[in-house]
Amino acid sequence: MNTNVVPEPGNAFAPRRRSVLLISFCTLISAAAQILMKVGMSHVTKLDPIALATNVPLVAGYALYGVFCLMMILALRQGELSLIYPIISLAYVWVTVLSYFIFHDSINPLKLTGIVTIMTGVAMLGRQGPE
Repeated sequence: MNTNVVPEPGNAFAPRRRSVLLISFCTLISAAAQILMKVGMSHVTKLDPIALATNVPLVAGYALYGVFCLMMILALRQGELSLIYPIISLAYVWVTVLSYFIFHDSINPLKLTGIVTIMTGVAMLGRQGPE
């Protein structure tokens, strides 16, 4: 069974584009998982295994992390690790934005600079063509 991905003639960017779109969606899944875990843990008063196992937001967060891992596997099948892995850093951006709205976390100039730096770096990586 041949597992090498051969791009369709005239569409050399298709596998790369699919991987980038998939991993971009993964960042949203990862951010949602982290938010759910935070919500779940905010209700925990002591580390009781039964309480943790029945904590719906916490379990849902870890389930989304599982989905994230499966989607990563799919994205890595066709994409370049050196391109895909840095895109995952967009999860930091989504978590910061969601935390601002959901938990009323502050966004100071230093956080904003970090967000802009991450987004600029990911955009620069996305602009490179296949070698």
